[in-house]
Amino acid sequence: MLRGLYTSALGMTTQMNRMDVISNNIANVNTGGYKKDKVITQSFTEELMKHITDDTGTATTLRYNNTTPVGRFSLGLFVDDLNTDFSTGSLKTTGGTFDLAVNGDGFFAVNYTNNSGQTEERYTRDGAFTLSNERILMTKDGIPVAGQNNANITIPDGSISIGQDGAIYVDAEYVDTIKLVDFTDKSFLRKQGGNLYTATGEAGLTVFNGTVEQGVLELSNVNSVREMVEMIEITRAYEANQRMITTHDQTMQRAVNDIGKK
Repeated sequence: MLRGLYTSALGMTTQMNRMDVISNNIANVNTGGYKKDKVITQSFTEELMKHITDDTGTATTLRYNNTTPVGRFSLGLFVDDLNTDFSTGSLKTTGGTFDLAVNGDGFFAVNYTNNSGQTEERYTRDGAFTLSNERILMTKDGIPVAGQNNANITIPDGSISIGQDGAIYVDAEYVDTIKLVDFTDKSFLRKQGGNLYTATGEAGLTVFNGTVEQGVLELSNVNSVREMVEMIEITRAYEANQRMITTHDQTMQRAVNDIGKK
């Protein structure tokens, strides 16, 4: 009975973790270029339960050399991993000069300044860029976009056009090229907040093969209807585990109060 309590409690905890992820996805349904997360659950290794009896088939005397298999049972589910779905979201035409979208795989590189004042490369799919007062190309959170040589991009005044390779032209004169990257294994990318990603060595930088669309923004790939359906499923699973805990509690109470008195 105690094992049943632990299994049900673990099931409730797992569903709570799933609910947290789903809630975060729904909260970012309108965040440009946001990629939804998915919880991967796994069950504990099943164990073989045996009934220990004596030679007469009763359980009064324990004989470990005379056991009868009852069957296998699981100890419940736990959260094994958290995966990010990097599928491309819908593209929305805005007509904005600095509204850019990556069509296909790949990321914009930005020059992020950490708490120590050091500049580190980060990556984003959110191409809602703008110009600072110094005419430096930046994200909407004020992070400079990296150029071809990793330097910040300064754009002079004039007629601005951005090619599908990220090359920036002002009055038909070349200025710089936005740094665009891709990775061989995106499972090693980590979200750090602000719609940015960090990459570990295992991610593996590779050549960017997508295209850049000017005047277009990529929307979130979160489907709010599907997320709501999954939220209902999680709620029902949570309630089922909650009822099992109540059942185990009532059974234990009867075992202590009724059977223990005899």
